[in-house]
Amino acid sequence: MRVSDFDFDLPSHLIAQEPASPRDSARLLYVPSNGNVEDLSIGDFARLLRPNDRLIVNDTRVIPARLTGTRIRPGGTGAKMEVTLHKAEGLDTWRAFAKPAKKLKPGDVIEFSAEFSAVLLEKNETGEAILKFNQSGTNLMAAIQRIGIMPLPPYIKRDREGLESDLSDYQTLFAANDGAVAAPTASLHFTPDVLSSLEIRGVQISRLTLHVGAGTFLPVKVEDTDDHEMHSEWGELSAETADEINSTVQAGGRIVAAGTTAMRLVESAADENGVVHPFMGETDIFITPGYQFRAIDVLLSNFHLPKSTLFMLISAFVGTEHMKDAYAHAMKEGYRFYSYGDATLLERRALSSKQTP
Repeated sequence: MRVSDFDFDLPSHLIAQEPASPRDSARLLYVPSNGNVEDLSIGDFARLLRPNDRLIVNDTRVIPARLTGTRIRPGGTGAKMEVTLHKAEGLDTWRAFAKPAKKLKPGDVIEFSAEFSAVLLEKNETGEAILKFNQSGTNLMAAIQRIGIMPLPPYIKRDREGLESDLSDYQTLFAANDGAVAAPTASLHFTPDVLSSLEIRGVQISRLTLHVGAGTFLPVKVEDTDDHEMHSEWGELSAETADEINSTVQAGGRIVAAGTTAMRLVESAADENGVVHPFMGETDIFITPGYQFRAIDVLLSNFHLPKSTLFMLISAFVGTEHMKDAYAHAMKEGYRFYSYGDATLLERRALSSKQTP
């Protein structure tokens, strides 16, 4: 289908540059499967769920993956380089986007500090590089934490050094496992008070891990969705979480995904009968209208970019025209968009045998 079918005009002043404070003061647009949208707040989230529902959250932790260093080449002068890590390839090797990449050659060394450097193994025409560091495992993570800057998406405007507050603002309450270079932003709205309200409501919580990659920000440059290649991301859904999901469904409860990352991994782990299995590995699932959802019934999500794979995903979940109408309402009412913005709660639409995606 045409990528242009998922386009819309968004006024730039609606792109949030800082999160709501406190986090649970953000607005919530409720989009039921049938009926009109409702203007609510994150404080209403728990009451919109049912006592036997199960919420699935992503416990990935964002690393400060933007690194600035100097290219060192024998017999040559140094040149400033910026790399943004986006996917681990091993304990000491990462894929990264490098700037400026034009003159970067295999064998070049990028020095980030006196003790921390990387050698370029490969580079492709898009500027993506494969870097092998002189640190490994926990030592590498410690070095990145020490000198890196949070890799905020390009629509959040910051000076080169970023803001100290982003180190906590761009991290969710569930963050536990290092590896993401983008936050699962729907979970940025959760606070201890929200968790308490969910517990009182009788909603259970299960965790999974999907290390969100920078590919989530890359624009779709093709004209047809069939020609788009998704970047793969590493995820793990444990046997315990799979059992909890399946037991909830058998008991008549709904599965609620906190964000598109949690949704994508659960759908990757579900078979055609809707049974969720343990999963560990790469997923490049690309969900567009026509996809038949196997496991997720409700989705908490932020507002997404036009013509993005994430807007295609929620259009598949709710219906493209219904989603466009909801976004038009949100823009009219001044909702804040994207990573630091407000949220939507979407219910999966039911398709009859006579309906088409």
